[in-house]
Amino acid sequence: MSETRMQKIVRDFLESLSLDVVEERIISYIVREVRMGRKLSAVLQDPYIKNRLTAQQIDDILESPEVLDAIEKELEQAFETKDFKFKE
Repeated sequence: MSETRMQKIVRDFLESLSLDVVEERIISYIVREVRMGRKLSAVLQDPYIKNRLTAQQIDDILESPEVLDAIEKELEQAFETKDFKFKE
């Protein structure tokens, strides 16, 4: 039995909602890990992220204000302390 147009619209909507939840959780994870001192490049290699998002979705997340703010704060702290050695 083929899917009706309305069923497709509802299914697509529900899938987009679930993706938004995943993206929000990953944003929180990235922000938390960067604030703990890990390098962003190391965090992005975590299986938790790589197994849940495509490369395009990761690029989109990196443009989120929360992630950019966390990175900016870490850079400010590094310049203030002159400690540019981030933990892996």
